[in-house]
Amino acid sequence: MLKVALVQQRCSADVAANQAESEQQVRQAAAAGAALVVLQELHSGLYFCQTEATCQFDLAEPLDGPTRRRFEALAKELDIMLVISIFEKRATGLYHNTALVMDAGNGCAGFYRKMHIPDDPGFYEKFYFTPGDAGGEFNGFRPVQTRVGKLGVLVCWDQWYPEAARLMALAGADLLIYPTAIGWDREDPVDEQQRQRDAWVTVQRGHAVANGLPVLAVNRVGFEASPQQPELGIQFWGGSFAAGPQGEILAEASVENEEILQLEIDLAGSERVRRIWPFLRDRRIDAYGDILKRFRD
Repeated sequence: MLKVALVQQRCSADVAANQAESEQQVRQAAAAGAALVVLQELHSGLYFCQTEATCQFDLAEPLDGPTRRRFEALAKELDIMLVISIFEKRATGLYHNTALVMDAGNGCAGFYRKMHIPDDPGFYEKFYFTPGDAGGEFNGFRPVQTRVGKLGVLVCWDQWYPEAARLMALAGADLLIYPTAIGWDREDPVDEQQRQRDAWVTVQRGHAVANGLPVLAVNRVGFEASPQQPELGIQFWGGSFAAGPQGEILAEASVENEEILQLEIDLAGSERVRRIWPFLRDRRIDAYGDILKRFRD
């Protein structure tokens, strides 16, 4: 059994305070026995993609920058695996939304650059992020090898795409992990808000079922005002959860509170499930050529 913790956190504009809070929560999770701790998407600050502003690029840092070094040292000290998220400056004018996996004393075992980049009202990520590259050891849909297995780390908008989950599974992932920043527009009616959150949970449970893999989704929580219109913004809905390889909900956080969601994952469960539901065996790979097309006209 793998003891896991998902850290659901509010964020402010104070990077030092946010990182100190994240560290405190990681320490608390490790003290409770967690071997794998997952932080949410862009946990060092506010979700700055609500607007397009070139000054926000000042928040970016190199892949081996201070955030990586801080949490790499923390993972080593606590002897845990830790998934973190950064706004990466790869080069001048080239930036990524990047998740890194720290494997205890082995340091950074690998990273993943977000592949699907949204461009929607309040989520103007295409202005800031370049999609991850398709090739290379730590690019594309490739899981990160750790001491407990291969972690299929994806990021937020990736969670809506069955292709991403499938390719991670085909590359041998033992877990699917989604650091996330998603929430409601306060002006949407309550029933619409509920439909959106239900869809978010349902699609990820579907990835668990279709691939016979556990899924971990960790989201931020709290209201973050729009820099241009403070009365507007995003109400991040929290709701971090874990699902088993048949889509069963193993644990779920609240929609409004900071919390550490702790649970145990039976990594052997995928073997049992895939023996009775051999979806990978029955795939008609000879008939899927058109999946590479944008649309079948």
